[in-house]
Amino acid sequence: MKNTLVYVHDPMCSWCWGFRPVLKRLMVSLPENLEVIRILGGLAADSDSPMPMRMRQYLQQAWHSVQASIPGTQFNFDFWANCAPRRSTYPACRAVIAATLQGAQFDEQMTRVIQQAYYREAKNPSDDSTLIELAGVVGLDSTAFARDLNSPSTHQALADQIDFSRRLGVRGFPGLVLIIDNAAIQIAVDYRDPLAMLDAINTHITN
Repeated sequence: MKNTLVYVHDPMCSWCWGFRPVLKRLMVSLPENLEVIRILGGLAADSDSPMPMRMRQYLQQAWHSVQASIPGTQFNFDFWANCAPRRSTYPACRAVIAATLQGAQFDEQMTRVIQQAYYREAKNPSDDSTLIELAGVVGLDSTAFARDLNSPSTHQALADQIDFSRRLGVRGFPGLVLIIDNAAIQIAVDYRDPLAMLDAINTHITN
């Protein structure tokens, strides 16, 4: 099996949002012969229930923590006043899968517009209507996207990716796992600088 780096994430994970600039720098520095795949880990299952106040407070504090820990990361806290939050990230994960059915390049593009809508524009990616709107923003066929968003095959694809991430031992996001000769090696995430991650990856590949 080809050496592979697995990036495990969730579009509605605030630490993944903070990690995005460093992840971009890491990706362009990786060895050319290293395959990279992106996997959706799924933070929170489907729910139509309003988010409990304690969870709202916890997540707002998490946003503050990310903002304080990772220079340049910004959040629009108007989300908590303008939207009806639900603890449900699976719809956003399925949106990324549905987008990739129209082209692999839409994986990162759909993830990015979901993050931008959630964290900077105070829109709710737990709502299908928001996700369908965002599909149009990245140039997807919105009709096909709306059909695929909640199809049985998309649900199954997400379940398979979540299962794969758990078998890799990933329990928090973002996660980086290097697979060499079918062995899974956890790479510690650095939110400020890609060099330590790059050094660890290169060391394992060359040993």
